[in-house]
Amino acid sequence: MKYSYIKPRKKSVISGELQLIFSFFSITLIMLFLTYFFLFFKDYRFAQNMQDIKQKMIELESSVQNMNSQITFIEKEVLLSETISTKNTVLKDSIANLFDLVPQRITLSQATLLKNGLILHGVTPNKDVYNFMLQAPLRSIFHRTYSSFYESENGWLRFVSTNYIDEEILSLESPRYEEEKEADYED
Repeated sequence: MKYSYIKPRKKSVISGELQLIFSFFSITLIMLFLTYFFLFFKDYRFAQNMQDIKQKMIELESSVQNMNSQITFIEKEVLLSETISTKNTVLKDSIANLFDLVPQRITLSQATLLKNGLILHGVTPNKDVYNFMLQAPLRSIFHRTYSSFYESENGWLRFVSTNYIDEEILSLESPRYEEEKEADYED
């Protein structure tokens, strides 16, 4: 006798519901592992990017320091060029004043500027013209003035005038000396 209208099926330990549950669990585990690997990869990339950024920051800092040193060098060069330009202007004015100082009756053949002096070579009609018209103004400018005369073929006198400013007196007249003197009084 038959009690069922359907054909009997084989029974297995794993039923359809269990297979469905295992498939959901396996999909969930796979998704968790993929998420873990994705986050691990992102963390690794983030660490690499941080190292790259730190390296670029170090390079930029060294570049900024290099630029700052170049800017400082350029500023010093500008100050030096301004100082040289000022000295050249003062020298130019001094030379113009020197030639304005020489009277028309005296002819200069050579003028040599020294660090703290001036040497003039020239021709004068006589010693009196030289003494009153050129040597007097030179003595008011320089501390020591020496002159020597040689007779020329045409009757005029050739002269060599050597004029010096004393370094010691210059250092005494400088503002730094005044500051040192004031500091001595305070002590």
